Amino acid sequence: MPPTFIVVPQWQGSVSPRAMRLSDGAEAISGDLPAAHTRNVAVPVEAGDSLDTGVHRYSALHTVRERFGHELRATSDWALTIGGDCGVSLTAVEHASAKHPDGLSVVWFDAHPDLHTPQTSVSGAFTGMVLRAISGEGAEGLALTGNGAVPLSRIVLAGVRDIEDAEADLIGDREIAAVPVATLETPDALIDAVTATGSTAIYVHIDLDVLDPSVMTGLGNAVPFGLTVEALTAAITALKSQFTLAGATIAGFAPSTPEAANDDLSVILRIIGALTR
Repeated sequence: MPPTFIVVPQWQGSVSPRAMRLSDGAEAISGDLPAAHTRNVAVPVEAGDSLDTGVHRYSALHTVRERFGHELRATSDWALTIGGDCGVSLTAVEHASAKHPDGLSVVWFDAHPDLHTPQTSVSGAFTGMVLRAISGEGAEGLALTGNGAVPLSRIVLAGVRDIEDAEADLIGDREIAAVPVATLETPDALIDAVTATGSTAIYVHIDLDVLDPSVMTGLGNAVPFGLTVEALTAAITALKSQFTLAGATIAGFAPSTPEAANDDLSVILRIIGALTR
């Protein structure tokens, strides 16, 4: 069944001076999606307040979470979420996980593990905390609870290469599965890592910065030595052949101009094609 595309042009999860470009990127992708199968979540214009949570712009993030959840509850098929920043995956994973109470795994294609809490984050940006919140740990009102949460034992990091000390300690202490870029030249190790979680359903999160900066220019936080688009799409195809795809996110598109966005859209459409065909 084809997905419902839900566009969430959230930028408040990032504290980069280029954060507003993430909203532009989501809108640019939206222009190439089938209108009959696409919904849009209204994102507040204002940045929002931290409300003493340790998460910058918490109030705006919480508002988007409520609005996005409403759209997801009205979706009967699976949803492909288009961000915006990586924080949009929080509510999307919660929705998918609740639909798969026997166990959902999350495959996190990203240059960054996003495993901070408000206590360990230097920046206070929610994009750096979202995967930890998905596991049920983090700021109240954002950290998932009950059947919506996905424990760290069912999370697989893919292509992560920019890891801060607190995150590295957590990955080691909690034995979080991680498949590096070099190993992703073929999908075998990734399939093995997901199989080891015991789940038959997966949520696939793709921050476009998992790609090498030579692949596209509009990356919100480019990190060298990333994946080729061929390796990423091959991994997606292999995952879909072995597991039920419960949902997916594409996030982190931050084009500098509308013309630059057009130059990168062919890459993004290849990734969308791998997820939906």
